[in-house]
Amino acid sequence: MNHQLALYHWIYRRGVPLLIGGSLTYGALNHRKPIVNDNGGKPWPKHSQFITQQLAPGKEVPNSNTHHPPTPISATDSKDEDVPLFDADPDGGSWASLSERLSGARAALSAIKWSQVGENLTDLILPSWAPDLPGYFAKLQRELEMAPGSLADEIWQEAQDPLLNPEIARLARVRISKELCAEEKLFQQKRKRYTTRALANYLGIPEEEVESEDVPTIAMCGSGGGLRALVAGTSSYLSAQEAGLYSCVTYTAGVSGSCWLQALYYSTIGKQDYRTLLGHLKKRIGTHIAYPPAALGLLTTAPTNKFLLSGIVEKVKGDPTAEFGLVDVYGILLAARLLVPRGELGVDNRDLKVSNQQEYLKDGAHPMPIYTAVRHEIPIEEKKSNDEKNQQSLSQMTMEKAKQESWFQWFESTPYELWSEEFEAGIPAWSVGRQFSNGVGSVRENGYSVPELRIPFMLGIWGSAFCATLSHYYKEIRPVVKNLVGFGGIDDLLEERNDELVKVHPIEPAAIPNCFLGLENQLPPTAPKSIFTADHLELADAGMSNNLPIYPLLRPGRDVDILIAFDASADIRDENWLSVADGYARQRGIKGWPLGAGWPKKTMPHDKTTAEIDIAEAASPQEAAGKIADARESKREASISPSVKPAEHENDENATDNGDLTYCNVWVGTTLERTSASEAPPSKQLNDPSQEWQLMSPNAGIAVIYFPFLSNPAVEGVDPNTSEFMSTWNFIYTPEEIDQVVALARANFKAGEAQVKRTIRAVYERKKARRLELENERSVSRWRRFLREEGDHFR
Repeated sequence: MNHQLALYHWIYRRGVPLLIGGSLTYGALNHRKPIVNDNGGKPWPKHSQFITQQLAPGKEVPNSNTHHPPTPISATDSKDEDVPLFDADPDGGSWASLSERLSGARAALSAIKWSQVGENLTDLILPSWAPDLPGYFAKLQRELEMAPGSLADEIWQEAQDPLLNPEIARLARVRISKELCAEEKLFQQKRKRYTTRALANYLGIPEEEVESEDVPTIAMCGSGGGLRALVAGTSSYLSAQEAGLYSCVTYTAGVSGSCWLQALYYSTIGKQDYRTLLGHLKKRIGTHIAYPPAALGLLTTAPTNKFLLSGIVEKVKGDPTAEFGLVDVYGILLAARLLVPRGELGVDNRDLKVSNQQEYLKDGAHPMPIYTAVRHEIPIEEKKSNDEKNQQSLSQMTMEKAKQESWFQWFESTPYELWSEEFEAGIPAWSVGRQFSNGVGSVRENGYSVPELRIPFMLGIWGSAFCATLSHYYKEIRPVVKNLVGFGGIDDLLEERNDELVKVHPIEPAAIPNCFLGLENQLPPTAPKSIFTADHLELADAGMSNNLPIYPLLRPGRDVDILIAFDASADIRDENWLSVADGYARQRGIKGWPLGAGWPKKTMPHDKTTAEIDIAEAASPQEAAGKIADARESKREASISPSVKPAEHENDENATDNGDLTYCNVWVGTTLERTSASEAPPSKQLNDPSQEWQLMSPNAGIAVIYFPFLSNPAVEGVDPNTSEFMSTWNFIYTPEEIDQVVALARANFKAGEAQVKRTIRAVYERKKARRLELENERSVSRWRRFLREEGDHFR
């Protein structure tokens, strides 16, 4: 019997989070029902210029180095009478729930007679650290008691200190607008100065000859995939950094493990250098995140205990209705591995807030990171009949209708703002974690709000792959088990039930206070009713919708010219994440996206691909999401995984003649409108230099450069699709395994490096030619106007 499962069995019914033998277990695993949006359930939310100010007029929020704290926010001295007040009940709510769970864990573990376990459980080999668990939990419980002088009391007192947390003295409002926030627009201007110099250096052009207007906006993104995505993404970004390409990038975006990558890069640990970041990973991820002696040791020993537990105290004390669940535990464990340096003494509180990353962007020296999450909307309330509403019951037909029209709502988080495209609204990054009502952030009776939600909780949300639907679970493990005897029949059965599996979330996601509460008639009409009444937004890994963070990079105002995607997804040939964006781009009227990009399906005729694009043209995001999902499933079921031919490193042309993808692949869209449904998708893969003239076309759109993480004969013995250590569910990487991933990423990048440079050069030349053409037209127009007004003096 596995000792992890045996220990779990002892205390499972207590319903407490446990760290057992490197595995996470929780009572919530017993919930096997869909998460729905009815009056009795907690909703999964959908995909304004915010105003931040001191509430009392004329009062400034001081720099953290000043010695005089700012005046607290007060509803009495403010002209804003709609600022709500709240105060956590110290004897109830989420804090009491957390205390009960810790007490239950300690009692359950203490009740075990460890000396007799060997007699009671046959074939059980206990780890040497098992008898120490009661002591760890007893110490953790003491740390989190709110008695005067306790660690929790110290944390809560500091949480109300505006010198340590300046944001608590600022009023936050929901910004309702499609536009980028003012801070991001200013960043774009500053970043352009850096990318202009970097592009000149990258392309070997004298800097004085490069006009900033000609410099393409380049975005780089990484996929989801847990530690595989973190390690592979870091390795790929390092290759881009070594080539001088990364300095030309304006935006980075991530899903799941790629979000962890960004959080580490913009920290005192990563030091904004990928080689440094890889060195940190080699020292820290050789131990499982949930290995009890390591994890509990950090949680109960200074200084890491305060560093890691501060977010827990602030969340459950500041939000009396908050739930502390498995995703929160997961985020704390991730932080204990990733945000704590080797030696475990040099922790830095600046690494705990997303808004603190503004410091690295203030002069435009680095790309702006975009983090992603999704809310799963299952519109139960909208589908209820009048009888069902009166009787507070649901029929099977209503459930089925709601499931068929469910969709994912995307949320993007940057150092400046948390924003949802679906709602066309957002809040300041520093206000995430506080409650809102009618568009205004709440304050406590002492005049201050709560601090920004800490990054450990965001790490859990961004990478909460285990909150995915059962369908997503299956897609992840399918490449690993598909060669097992008898798998074919199981595979067929599960594929037949996919429409049901895609609705079931085995584990509930984490929740943050709902900033859209009470904003009826102010958000777009597509916003679901649940968003206006739910206390919290349940957010999870964006890989549930698309494992590449393409959507935020297509947002108007960011004007991305070149999108470079490093895809370390599981079984990438079967899951064509690039093609998922087709329907999104058409539904939102985004010009320039290369429709039809991604892995070719040999068994699917070209007209079927075109038809799928057509059906994705829906009237609403909900309808689009459903049609895209249907099209994706049809393509996946009909697909035969193509073979990938080795790249020819000698001439750097790595695309094959038969349409298969390889290490580096390029497509370019068009800004021309399609004139008929029968027309073929206008974009095509650029396989060799003779086709790259299309990048120079005046009607050329967005150029997509796609690096799928594939095995490479230059690096023997490493296959992302079959190597066991590259599973999303693996949480241990040895230094040797990390070196193997780095070598593979370098080999793949080298295979496409020349093609990438040619692509960027072509887009630069196209923008330059267009600028010169416009300047010439304006010059001719001015001369003609002069002749009309002044006459021709040479006649």
